[in-house]
Amino acid sequence: MTSESTAQPPDWHHLDSRKIQLDRITGWISSAVLSLGFLFAAGIFALVGDDVPGWIRFGVVILWVPLTIGLAVLSYLWPPVEYRHARYRIDDELIEIQRGLVWRMSIAVPRSRVQHLDVTQGPLQRRYGLGVLVIHTAGTEHSQVSLDGLAYEIAQALRDRLLPRDAQIDGV
Repeated sequence: MTSESTAQPPDWHHLDSRKIQLDRITGWISSAVLSLGFLFAAGIFALVGDDVPGWIRFGVVILWVPLTIGLAVLSYLWPPVEYRHARYRIDDELIEIQRGLVWRMSIAVPRSRVQHLDVTQGPLQRRYGLGVLVIHTAGTEHSQVSLDGLAYEIAQALRDRLLPRDAQIDGV
């Protein structure tokens, strides 16, 4: 088996590698919020549950430690794995996005169905120079497809590239 057989075709593109660090930071923030929420609930449980044996209260607090450590480790280890399994390609007819390791998803949007495009950027994405290309299509269900983890400049360039070539200014 050669390295060429495992290489992806040249028309597929990976997301920006800065997405790994961004996902780690977001994962750590989420882990901290969940951990503090669990600790707060355990504190309320300890205050309200007078008839609960002490060993159960102690057990709840003891569960908090591995839960917090597990979430923090998962937040560190999962983003590179997720990054390796996300890719996209755009040609004259189709926009295709593939992602997922456990639950795989493949999204294909015909360019003729694209109605409008947005590029968004939250505060943490701005910090890392990343953006999200949002593709709006006709229909009600699944009428919005997001491609996050792109360099902001690339997201803007893709938006400009995907705009209809023969579009006339709509005066309505």
